[in-house]
Amino acid sequence: MAARGSKPEQDKDAVPAATVRTQEYDAGTGWEIGQRAPEDAFRSLDSAGTGGVTGPVVHTHPGGYARQIAVKGQVVTAGARRELDAAEAEQDGEG
Repeated sequence: MAARGSKPEQDKDAVPAATVRTQEYDAGTGWEIGQRAPEDAFRSLDSAGTGGVTGPVVHTHPGGYARQIAVKGQVVTAGARRELDAAEAEQDGEG
């Protein structure tokens, strides 16, 4: 039986768990939230001046008025993903 107050033997070279960092991984490139955009993404704005988006997502500036949804190499945000999904739904005839 161990005496009260005695501590178990510890490895003197062990690093306390609180100081060990977890491995961090890059989310990679793609169009999912948290990934880095593989290229720019734009969507045209209507010519009537209402600011409504129109047409598909394109990867070079379409000329005229356009909204930039994502920037190549930057993190895709939830808002950018929503805009990409909305554009895809419109092209598929859902919206």
